[in-house]
Amino acid sequence: MLAKTPGPERNLSLLWTDLLLIAFLIAFAMVARLLPHAPGFMPIAASALFAGRMLRRPGLAPVVPIAAMALSGVVMGPDDWRITLIVYAAIALPALAGMLSRRWRGLAVPFAVMLPCSLFFFAASNFAVWAFSGMYSLDGQGLAQCYLAALPFLQNTVAGDMFWTAVLFGGAWAVQSLPALSRGAQ
Repeated sequence: MLAKTPGPERNLSLLWTDLLLIAFLIAFAMVARLLPHAPGFMPIAASALFAGRMLRRPGLAPVVPIAAMALSGVVMGPDDWRITLIVYAAIALPALAGMLSRRWRGLAVPFAVMLPCSLFFFAASNFAVWAFSGMYSLDGQGLAQCYLAALPFLQNTVAGDMFWTAVLFGGAWAVQSLPALSRGAQ
């Protein structure tokens, strides 16, 4: 017996669902970046991971963090393009990690995937600051000073990524699981 393939109307509906989720995640991450917050405590990486795991077309997931950073960056002003390029690549990593981790289920999976992404973002973004900002000497001592000065950002980045991962995945679970919130309960 052949499986019934979705018709064009169903495919279009699924695409619109993905596009609405992408728009929500971009707006959410962008606004959160622009509002006052503890340095590094933002939902951009968690939004990227969520998109990578939840979109029906996961290849669209990297659009979420890149667009959120670019749109909020217009308001915040320019950075050195080399730093920006590295930050954008590092902040897109959770989207790719989300795509690669889709086959695994369970509450711990998003957190287990997010932690190394947070650590990589810290390492890459601060390496870029050291290499291109002119704030530190370009030697081992300057690199150590850069990472030492950035330790408060590491704490906030990991805490923020874990918090926003819990909010997004917990919210999705609630909408899908709780009868009062699901579409099936009428």
